[in-house]
Amino acid sequence: MFVDNVKIYVKAGNGGDGAITFHREKYIDNGGPDGGDGGHGGSIFFRVSTAVNTLLEFRYKKKIIAGNGQNGMGKNCTGKSAEDIYIEVPQGTVVTDAKTGRLVVDLSEKDQVFMIAKGGRGGQGNQHFATSTRQAPRFARMGEEGEEKELKLELKLIADVGLIGFPNVGKSTIISSVSEAKPKIANYHFTTLEPMLGVVKTKAGTSFVMADIPGIIEGASEGVGLGIEFLRHVERTKLLLHVIDASGLEGRNPVEDYNIINNELKKFSERLANKKQIIVANKVDVIQDISLLEELKEMCKSENLELFEISAVSRQGLEELVDRVYNVLQEIEDEGVVIEENSYEEITLETEELDNEFYIEKVGNEFFVTGKPIERLMRKVNIANYESLQYMQRVLKSMGVMKKLEQSGIMTGDTVDILGYKLEYEE
Repeated sequence: MFVDNVKIYVKAGNGGDGAITFHREKYIDNGGPDGGDGGHGGSIFFRVSTAVNTLLEFRYKKKIIAGNGQNGMGKNCTGKSAEDIYIEVPQGTVVTDAKTGRLVVDLSEKDQVFMIAKGGRGGQGNQHFATSTRQAPRFARMGEEGEEKELKLELKLIADVGLIGFPNVGKSTIISSVSEAKPKIANYHFTTLEPMLGVVKTKAGTSFVMADIPGIIEGASEGVGLGIEFLRHVERTKLLLHVIDASGLEGRNPVEDYNIINNELKKFSERLANKKQIIVANKVDVIQDISLLEELKEMCKSENLELFEISAVSRQGLEELVDRVYNVLQEIEDEGVVIEENSYEEITLETEELDNEFYIEKVGNEFFVTGKPIERLMRKVNIANYESLQYMQRVLKSMGVMKKLEQSGIMTGDTVDILGYKLEYEE
């Protein structure tokens, strides 16, 4: 089964809490703080691997959760960090945020490794909070929570050449004739239901990768059939071989077929519409109406398109086609990573800015403080401990939260709600 579009949930491990302990030893009554730090939570990585070529594994394993770090211990012992998780994905996997559609990473390079969810840092033990005036701190930092994300994974085949055209024009026969790929071939529409990759070798010993893209039909760009799923795979090819049935056996007009397919490419993506094409007139050994081929030749001449007449079954013209394709590929500059034309950069910048903002909302005599930096702060403090509470208030002041509360009209006796923790405000 070829799976190329899945949604998954990833959760990195939480950091362990710092310990609140004091040195205890015979003849030493009041030992100093010796609480160790918590271990780090496990992070989750994607790693490109040639050993996998589909996303099938994620159909059955939609949740990936890393282990938590161990809590700190006495005698300055740091808790054990959890192991990181490495998830192998095929080359060409595009990862986006399932909620916002924002591009996270395009895993298009061989052996590429990317951290998709960072494990939480371990909290600091009370040994770190000892000062000349506070020699026995009875608080420590809690471990940070690991990142969690809902992700959409899409696989886009990476090939130099893409075979496009209507169903049953002979694309599968071509790729099976020029490579070791063995697609199922039969005289039915939509017999190829999944893309097929094959390595094509020239007589000079050079090679390139060819992809047999399942038949595209009219309305494909609007989701008719499996059109959109197929069109996505064409985006990474450098060159398109537009295969057309020139025989007339099925009563089709080659020029009309050419125009319909190119109209679908244009509606789906301008990038696709502008890709270089070589027209391949297949089944020339069984032509019923020579005028159809002549009409196709005239169209190619008027639009300055190369035309190759072949028969995939008898292998007529295939060697010449392969050599020409290789030479054309050397002339085409590598476009690099292909990304859909959405404002990913704008969304990314906007999201990063929001991650550093806090918000204050007044409801009656209550002031609600929220935001990512507030969440990060509250994961580090113990609200029930007086010293930890003082630390929190110092940080809130340095962040500008207290100033903004005053600007919002807070008065003595009003309630401040910080992510569910209610505190009474005093000037």
